[in-house]
Amino acid sequence: MHIRAFVENDWAHVWPIVRDVVQARETFPFDPAMTTTQAHSLWIEMPPGLTVVAVDGDRVLGTAKMATNRPGPGSHVSSASFMVAADARGRGVGTALCRFALDWARECGYAGMQFNAVVESNRSAVELYQRLGFHIVGTVPGAFEHPTLGRVGLHIMYCDFSLRRLG
Repeated sequence: MHIRAFVENDWAHVWPIVRDVVQARETFPFDPAMTTTQAHSLWIEMPPGLTVVAVDGDRVLGTAKMATNRPGPGSHVSSASFMVAADARGRGVGTALCRFALDWARECGYAGMQFNAVVESNRSAVELYQRLGFHIVGTVPGAFEHPTLGRVGLHIMYCDFSLRRLG
């Protein structure tokens, strides 16, 4: 597996991943009815942000986007999001994408990385992020409408780069 910068020709492979993850309504608070155009404008980061793909040969296994979390006085903190194709899950793709994003953020000089909305029932993501040095700093109860579990919380998670690196 190799992680590289997204190029426009990748969208034909990235869109089905984004569409399937969002339409499942289990892990992302995005509109499940969004169009490919809306998804593209939401997912593809312009510099200084970055969107990447994890590939195996010509196959896109997953994608990530990373950028400044908030402008102005909050611009020293980064953020990132990750999506993995259903048949590629459990193979380390998400871990590789998250490590890539953390390295990118450190190299760019950010003080840390914040995730604004991690669905608490997405245990594999929560555990992965914790292994890589993130902490749950707060939870908004019932902020996410899960299709089978009903309303579940959204975690805010933070990795402080001044602390010892984990993972």
